[in-house]
Amino acid sequence: MVAEETSGAAPRPRAQPRQPPSLFALAFPSILANLLYSAVAIVQLRFVGTLGPEALAAIGVGQRVFFALQAVLMAVSAGTTALVARAWGGDDRIEASRVTMASLAAGGVFALAVTVPGILAAGPVASIFGLDTHTTELAASNIRWMSLFNLAFAVNFILGAALRAAGDAWSPLWIGAGVNVINIPLLYVFVFGHYGFPQMGVAGAAVAGGISFTIGGAVMIAIWRGQGFRLKYVASSWFRRERFERLLNIGYPAGVEVIVFQCGYFVFLMLIGHFYGTVAFAAYNVGSSLLMVCFVVGFGFSIAGSTLAGQHLGAHDPDGAVRSGWRSAAYATASMGAIGLAVVIYARELATFFLGDEPETIDLTVKMAYIMASMTPLLAIEFAIGGALRGAGDTRFPLIATMVGLIGARCLLAAVFTYLEWPVVWVYAAMIVEFLVKGAMLIARFMSGRWKTVIVEPVARENVRPQAVETARRA
Repeated sequence: MVAEETSGAAPRPRAQPRQPPSLFALAFPSILANLLYSAVAIVQLRFVGTLGPEALAAIGVGQRVFFALQAVLMAVSAGTTALVARAWGGDDRIEASRVTMASLAAGGVFALAVTVPGILAAGPVASIFGLDTHTTELAASNIRWMSLFNLAFAVNFILGAALRAAGDAWSPLWIGAGVNVINIPLLYVFVFGHYGFPQMGVAGAAVAGGISFTIGGAVMIAIWRGQGFRLKYVASSWFRRERFERLLNIGYPAGVEVIVFQCGYFVFLMLIGHFYGTVAFAAYNVGSSLLMVCFVVGFGFSIAGSTLAGQHLGAHDPDGAVRSGWRSAAYATASMGAIGLAVVIYARELATFFLGDEPETIDLTVKMAYIMASMTPLLAIEFAIGGALRGAGDTRFPLIATMVGLIGARCLLAAVFTYLEWPVVWVYAAMIVEFLVKGAMLIARFMSGRWKTVIVEPVARENVRPQAVETARRA
């Protein structure tokens, strides 16, 4: 029981905010963690690639649908990051812990709520992409198996976000490394059916990932309950309506953004699948995967920028939040650009490695990789500046930018190019316009400074007696 909950106690003086961690102290372990995850994704791509383009296309569909089902978790995670970082930056450790507990409860409920729809609607959802019957069946099986592990993904996702928001990016790294070590041999045995396990093909990739994340989530909960993290476990006073309302107000635009993002991608991929076929669909998936390391680096700087923006604002240092945002963007642009250049140089060799003897798919994959590599500076802006805005609690503007860029630019142009019967490369290239629009909008928002005051600190904390709260409100 926490002593400060005593109703008659006077408000406890808060300690001076501590200096937030450096950009690289947050970005480096986050990048390493996601590099390990990407390595597993590459192994998965390699294993599944031996089963043919249909299996690769099915993996792409399954991942897209799974990310759509996780939209609510993205919403909870955005609220978690903003509120935990803000509380931690203001040296309110107990509030950071309570937000984490509330976030896990909300995320767990929503994860379970989307499990049954994910299983029952797998077939109809997979069929909307216009792929052949066999590929659609493979994709539906992949979706069903992934849906069974929603709760495990929720625990890893939300608790990891809370730890990073508190400045602890190393603990999620070590646990994530263990998850990946478990995942690779499970991929081998479930995809191909070795050592007495059933040969599950595409579905085996989902089972392997689900089991490994279940183990990782159980380990994280055990360490947290044992007070092994700097962000401590609390069992009392976390269930407050005001806390859930703040999570909802910050998080729901991020959840809507993910839904809009996935719906836009559905439309985009439906155009490719219906009008250009399975080969073009598989090439898009593999070409995007070749830039996965690029995305990982950008995501690392997004996490760092988000955490630092929240912690600086919690410490009443808005200028520090601005500096951290621009530094994140600069480092992300330089590092992602260098990786994109390397992919351009070795695009054909990489495509051949994953696809084997598939000349048509390889040619389209190389062109897709070139397009993605040319966009790396624009992607860096979205990762870093978008992350800083979300960390400050400004989740509504990135939603607007996504709607304008993805729906108004990419999907509209892709539909026009498809109607004109232009080659699929033109459809791929519609992405460039999307990220130009989004990048310009995000930079303009960041320069305006309006994001600094999006979150209004509550007048009352749980440790302030009711009389003091009423006095403060009247004042």
